Amino acid sequence: MKAGSGDQGSPPCFLRFPRPVRVVSGAEAELKCVVLGEPPPTVVWEKGGQQLVASERLSFPVDGAEHGLLLSSALPTDAGVYVCRARNAAGEAYAAAAVTVLEPPAPEPEPPVAEHPLPPPGTGEGAPVFLTGPRSQWVLRGAEVVLTCQVGGLPEPTLYWEKDGMALDEVWDSSHFVLERGCAEGSPGASLELRILAARLPDSGVYVCHARNAHGHAQAGALLQVHQPPESPPEDPDEAPAPVVEPLKCAPKTFWVNEGKHAKFRCYVMGKPEPEIEWHWEGRPLLPDRRRLMYRDRDGGFVLKVLYCQAKDRGLYVCAARNSAGQTLSAVQLHVKEPRLRFTRPLQDVEGREHGIAVLECKVPNSRIPTAWFREDQRLLPCRKYEQIEEGPVRRLIIHRLKADDDGVYLCEMRGRVRTVANVTVKGPILKRLPRKLDVLEGENAVLLVETREAAVEGRWSRDGEELPATCQSSCGHMHALVLPGVTREDAGEVTFSLGNSRTTTLLRVKCVKHSPPGPPVLAEMFKGHKNTVLLTWKPPEPAPETPFIYRLERQEVGSEDWIQCFSIEKAGAVEVPGDCVPSEGDYRFRVCTVSEHGRSPHVVFHGSAHLVPTARLVAGLEDVQVYDGEDAVFSLDLSTIIQGTWFLNGEELKADEPEGQVEPGALRYRIEQKGLQHRLVLRAVTHQDSGALVGFSCPGVQDSAALTIQESPVHILSPQEKVSLTFMTSERVVLTCELSRADFPATWYKEGQKVEESEALLVKLDGRKHRLILPEARIQDSGEFECRTEGVSAFFSITVQDPPVHFVEPREHVFVHAITSECVVLSCEVDQEEAPVRWYKDGQEVEESDFVLLEVDGPHRRLVLPAAQPPDGGEFQCVAGEERVYFTVTITDVASWIVYPSGKVYVAAVRLERVVLTCELCRPWAEVRWTKDGEQVVESPALLLQKEDTVRRLVLPSVQLEDSGEYRCEIEDEAASFTVTVTEPPVRILHPRDEVALIAVSLECVVLMCELSREDAPVRWYKDGLEVEESEALVLESDGPHRRLVLPAAQPEDGGEFVCDAGDDSAFFTVTVTAPPERIVHPAARSLDLQFGAPGRVELRCEVAPAGSQVRWYKDGLEVEASDSLQMGAEGPIRTLTMHNAQPEDAGEYVCETRDEAVIFNVSLAEPPVQFLAPEAAPGPLHVVPGEPVVLSCELSRAGAPVSWSHNGKLVQEGEGLELQAEGPRRSLCIRAATLAHAGLYTCQCGTQPGAPSLSFTVQVTDPPPVKLLSELTPLTVHEGDDATFRCEVSPPEANVTWLRNGTPVTPGPQLQVAQNGSSHTLTVRGCRLEDAGTVTARAGDTATSARLHVRETELLFLRRLQDVRAEEGQDVCLEVETGRVGAAGAVRWVRGGEPLPLNPRLSMAQDGLIHRLFIHGVVLADQGTYGCESHHDRTLARLSVRPKQLRALRPLQDVTVSEGDSATFQLELSQEGVTGEWARGGVRLQPGPKCHIHTEGHTHRLVLSGLGVADSGCVSFTADALRCAARLTVRETPVTFVRGPQDLEVTDGDTATLECELSQALADVTWEKDGRVLSASPRLRFQALGPRRLLQLRRCSPSDAGTYSCVVGTARTGPARLTVRERQVSVLSELQAVRAREGDGATFECTVSEAETVGSWELGGRPLKPGDRVRIRQEGKKHILVLSQLRTEDAGEVRFQAGPAQSLTQLEVEALPLQMCRRPPREKTVLVGRRAVLEVTVSRSGAHVCWLREGAELCPGDKYEMRSHGSTHGLVIRNVQPEDQGTYCCQAGQESAHTLLLVEG
Repeated sequence: MKAGSGDQGSPPCFLRFPRPVRVVSGAEAELKCVVLGEPPPTVVWEKGGQQLVASERLSFPVDGAEHGLLLSSALPTDAGVYVCRARNAAGEAYAAAAVTVLEPPAPEPEPPVAEHPLPPPGTGEGAPVFLTGPRSQWVLRGAEVVLTCQVGGLPEPTLYWEKDGMALDEVWDSSHFVLERGCAEGSPGASLELRILAARLPDSGVYVCHARNAHGHAQAGALLQVHQPPESPPEDPDEAPAPVVEPLKCAPKTFWVNEGKHAKFRCYVMGKPEPEIEWHWEGRPLLPDRRRLMYRDRDGGFVLKVLYCQAKDRGLYVCAARNSAGQTLSAVQLHVKEPRLRFTRPLQDVEGREHGIAVLECKVPNSRIPTAWFREDQRLLPCRKYEQIEEGPVRRLIIHRLKADDDGVYLCEMRGRVRTVANVTVKGPILKRLPRKLDVLEGENAVLLVETREAAVEGRWSRDGEELPATCQSSCGHMHALVLPGVTREDAGEVTFSLGNSRTTTLLRVKCVKHSPPGPPVLAEMFKGHKNTVLLTWKPPEPAPETPFIYRLERQEVGSEDWIQCFSIEKAGAVEVPGDCVPSEGDYRFRVCTVSEHGRSPHVVFHGSAHLVPTARLVAGLEDVQVYDGEDAVFSLDLSTIIQGTWFLNGEELKADEPEGQVEPGALRYRIEQKGLQHRLVLRAVTHQDSGALVGFSCPGVQDSAALTIQESPVHILSPQEKVSLTFMTSERVVLTCELSRADFPATWYKEGQKVEESEALLVKLDGRKHRLILPEARIQDSGEFECRTEGVSAFFSITVQDPPVHFVEPREHVFVHAITSECVVLSCEVDQEEAPVRWYKDGQEVEESDFVLLEVDGPHRRLVLPAAQPPDGGEFQCVAGEERVYFTVTITDVASWIVYPSGKVYVAAVRLERVVLTCELCRPWAEVRWTKDGEQVVESPALLLQKEDTVRRLVLPSVQLEDSGEYRCEIEDEAASFTVTVTEPPVRILHPRDEVALIAVSLECVVLMCELSREDAPVRWYKDGLEVEESEALVLESDGPHRRLVLPAAQPEDGGEFVCDAGDDSAFFTVTVTAPPERIVHPAARSLDLQFGAPGRVELRCEVAPAGSQVRWYKDGLEVEASDSLQMGAEGPIRTLTMHNAQPEDAGEYVCETRDEAVIFNVSLAEPPVQFLAPEAAPGPLHVVPGEPVVLSCELSRAGAPVSWSHNGKLVQEGEGLELQAEGPRRSLCIRAATLAHAGLYTCQCGTQPGAPSLSFTVQVTDPPPVKLLSELTPLTVHEGDDATFRCEVSPPEANVTWLRNGTPVTPGPQLQVAQNGSSHTLTVRGCRLEDAGTVTARAGDTATSARLHVRETELLFLRRLQDVRAEEGQDVCLEVETGRVGAAGAVRWVRGGEPLPLNPRLSMAQDGLIHRLFIHGVVLADQGTYGCESHHDRTLARLSVRPKQLRALRPLQDVTVSEGDSATFQLELSQEGVTGEWARGGVRLQPGPKCHIHTEGHTHRLVLSGLGVADSGCVSFTADALRCAARLTVRETPVTFVRGPQDLEVTDGDTATLECELSQALADVTWEKDGRVLSASPRLRFQALGPRRLLQLRRCSPSDAGTYSCVVGTARTGPARLTVRERQVSVLSELQAVRAREGDGATFECTVSEAETVGSWELGGRPLKPGDRVRIRQEGKKHILVLSQLRTEDAGEVRFQAGPAQSLTQLEVEALPLQMCRRPPREKTVLVGRRAVLEVTVSRSGAHVCWLREGAELCPGDKYEMRSHGSTHGLVIRNVQPEDQGTYCCQAGQESAHTLLLVEG
């Protein structure tokens, strides 16, 4: 069935991959990975493609999401790649890691005694080798330190020391250390000893000894740590005194940090000698620990880092620095800011032993708050190692299997990143572990320290499982150091220190130093030398790289985009590239770059290209070919380059234009192939007449030939090629076939080396080339090896004939049998072959038949019978038949144990009112028990019920109370089952509110927070913002039955916050917000006022607010106003004012005063002042004009719309007759177009008509003009072409008219000729003078005139913007453009190419736009490439036009196509060029034309048509031509599945099989069957089948409940419904039951035959239904139904009834009772102590028999003294509280037998 469309989960994802492991043979190897997925994936481990299974040495531990592979005692054969494969329903993922198993180091053999011993290592010539490295040391201050190293190598290496990467003389004075060179006597190599005379604290660090000679460099390092002596002061008087922190002279800096965050303090100290640094906290020295890190950074600063700060970390931190010259201090005060919400109970530090557990526990304020656990910065997920428990508000982390690496800081974090921190200390062999990770820059030193509990122990350092060399390891006492000087990237990995079974690990990460790549070569040039070669030269880069480098030369064929490397060169200079270096003929470009270990420089391209032709050479020539008749003959040769050649056959040239051809019609066929450098000629199906043919090959520079020889074809076997192994069942037909290469060729069959003879049981046949051996009915004896032999070749067949496998019919599952001692146990199974043998096994041992074990065979049934089972007979039994087996687990219970369950004491914890059930299971259903509580027998009541069901006894407390707690016992004889019941009150729950409550109140309001509890007497605690509240006058706590209240009688804003009511097991949350009272405007009472003021004037707006401290805002026309010089806002008590001291009309508008809750509106209007005249535009004095001159009288009013009237000499002026009145805004004008004598007089402008209205007067005087005179003459001018020329003259009067003439012609003003006047000065300006502008300029005024000459000099025509090189593609339009310094005349510039004028060509055009000159080349071709120039008489500019071949482009690209299954898809694209040959591909596979693939090309258009598509054809379709590639997506939708034929109505008989069938349109589709609208699921009775497109629903053993309507659904299609009708089966009895008479203890068998074989029947005995059991066996054999009763009892007598549907059969069973006998008698004499209990038991031959007990002949009756018990066939007498008078003879009578016992009483 297909999965639905719902969520399929997430596929597996590896969070941590397994790491490669290297171990020594015999050690333990472990791979670990972390993988997640939903659903959780199944993880398997594989090696070599085979899945691994668990064994003694191989296990697969799983810890949550962590999966491991643990390999014990690793062997060399275990080495290899291990794959972890994880899969779930959503997908699959895998990861791999290699395991390397190293051979253990062999003991060094004794060196042989020789006359010339071998030289020690390092004494021969070579790189330096450290014979002895420096050792790490831990010393006290003042001690002398000696570091020694011994190095071998020739020539003798140079040695020098460094401290922390610096030379010693840069760190110390020369008096502080001594270097001693020398060579120890008798030891090879040189040595350099570093002696530090008196160690100081700053001397701590890493010391590295370097050794260098001509062959290389080596280094070895050691760690020196100098510690302060415990108590005694330093002996050196020059040293500083003991550290004493002086009082600070100034206040320290303050640093705040949130709780749980890190605090980092840095102190940078300088001094010489180097100062010693000490950190102090609150006056006490600080030592580094898990949360306090002290180190020195790369810049030399001293750093103290406090991790995960807590409240206890606050205080004064001091950095004290001192040396012999003095001391200094720096301090900072640390404050830790605690969060509002805090942990109720924080974490506490814990300790644990290695391999043990550690428990961290904290408590959050509320149980609903989520938390997360961290180990430092790593989030911990729940798993077997990290068990995380939440119990209400308690959060608990349990760390299992503690290791040294578990030592560290652990955090529990809740919302808001609130944290609580604790240290976990792991006690073990390792005291100080490695850090989780260590980051080191490449080239720096890496130091790892481990401290062990015991001194002088040997640990082991390794990296990624490989042991590290001893030269970098040091140990001293408890300390162990690993020093890796100058680390490289190869040093990175997982570094482990192992000590026994304990180990600690760190991840060493090496960060690479960023280097700059080298620079590019310079002065790269190309020279075309001899034919078919090119010379390339260049110079080294500047500056030269510091590291070694090479030059890499690459080539590119013109027209291609790929660069291919030619070769690499170490030195710069000249390189000659011959034609043999290229694969094919063509034009090639070259480039070069510089390459070093730090990268590659940019490429430098050589200018130009070279044409190179490869020279072909014969690499592998033709060879003579010998083939058999009818085979293909293949001739091949390899050339040194790709080149075309010609093949010849017997001197005749073979056509190469066709891949396949014939020499002549009907003659030899051939095929010519070329793949790269190889050429092949294939002659198809050669014959004898072709023998001796001569084949030749020819190409420039190569000629070769070979001969063809034809041999007679020998016979060989075509199939089978290898030995065939076949297995058959008896009676099956066996056919062995051997096919030869030649038809009708004889062959012989053999079996086990003997020739076979034909018979009825073995047939041999020949059919052309096939030889067959046939066994019509295979037998066991036919097994063996058969051989088909012919002329030295044979085909082998291994035949195995075996009986068909035996299968078990019943039982199908594991059978569990429970019995008691002496019962008969029958184990039965049924096989499908009656004669099939079986074997029985018990606990792995084969069972043999005996008196105690019977093995029975009854047709297909096999039985194992234990007539009288005993406890030792229990165990696991197996019945084995062939390869199958069935299992039986037999448990025999001894009667001596009455109580089967419980076997131990049971503890029951319950809460009040819960239902409690105590259950006790017995071995016998009729046994009686007695229930007690705290020693007293319980009495059944509604509150305590006693129940009995078969062998189960129950005590039920329907609603348990607190007083029901106690110990309950279920007693039977001497046994008892004990139950301890503990009843507690139920957890307190908050019934109301269930959700968080938010309350908003106003100041001084009463706020009540109330919650209702599930129990009235439960205590609660109230918290505010995480702190418990205390009752006061402002906060009252109340309790009223189940209700709890918190009351704020007069709430204030500061009372707001988060309140929590905590009832222990539950909490309620309240968020309270208290707001201030409303801010109101008391005065004015009206909300809107209209106010009027004069303008300009003072305006004041006033409001009174309550309360007095309320804030207000002022707005004008909707915008908030701001205080300024003209607008002031005041506040005095409750009064708020807005004042404008000089209000203007524009200040009128709507003003709003607004508090938080109210607002008042002021509508302010300002009255305007009377109209006034502003300053007149002209002076009021007399205005003198000449006749004809225009006059303008103008004034300005204070208001724009005010009306005015004009008067002339007292008369109102009317517009017209040369007068014009104008009004523009506040301006008023009177215009006289041409003044006359009549216009002279007084003009008045008056505003308004009322008396006293303002007015303004003007006086105009008109007089005749004075005579015109020239005051100055024109001056001759000489200018350059393009410059401006200005002629100037002065006239009197200034207003006189001046006429300008040029060469006697009046001047018309325009853009080039401009006339201007400024007072008496008149000018004529000629703009951009040209040569033709030269001439005479005349100025005429009245009757006078003046002239001057204008001379124009020609200007140089220069190019301001010169030509630029242009690159274009063939067919494009190109524009070359220049800009000149001035506009030149037509023809002033000309365009040239190669120094010659451009020819006439319709593709060339030139244009000028002012200063810009352009040359257009339309549709450039490759011939247009060259140098173009633009010239003038004074300047020239050149540029190069480069034309590249036309690039192929897609004008209309491919489009995605979506079609249905079976349809056709068409892909089409249009290219920019015609005649392009391209390739179509789908999914990366080239498409060839065929029935379902059609490829068309029409001009620019290429088309691909795919037909008959299926879903699998979906993918990417691409078209490739040269460098162009277009792609589109083809999506083929699956055709919806439909029903071709639906199911039909069906009627079956009860018990028969019903089959419903439908047919789909497709074979691959999943369907769903439904019955009456409900989806059906497969079951043993209901099966679904798929046969091609047919879908079948098969319902076996139909019953009336199966009747109904059935439908079939696929996708959205549905068919049906089809109705299934089940008829009742008519059953009749064919053979009636027969009466049986049997004796007690015997068995009885009843048989009844009915008419239907599939009928289910039922049996009854005495009206009671019978079920299979220990004494009842019921089976059915076809139509026969059989009932077998064993171990008959007298009470079994009665009517036997068989019922099968409506048919039934009755008969009688009679059981004859046996005489009662005593099987076990009581002892003849029994002694009992006074006060004890005496028990006498007897066992009789029949259960339920009556026995009588007597004492001294008198029958005893049950009572307080005597108790008579009966259990099956066992009867007992219990005498309680035995006294001396109970002594005597007791008798038990059973039938005719009796038994006597003498009871003796002692004490």
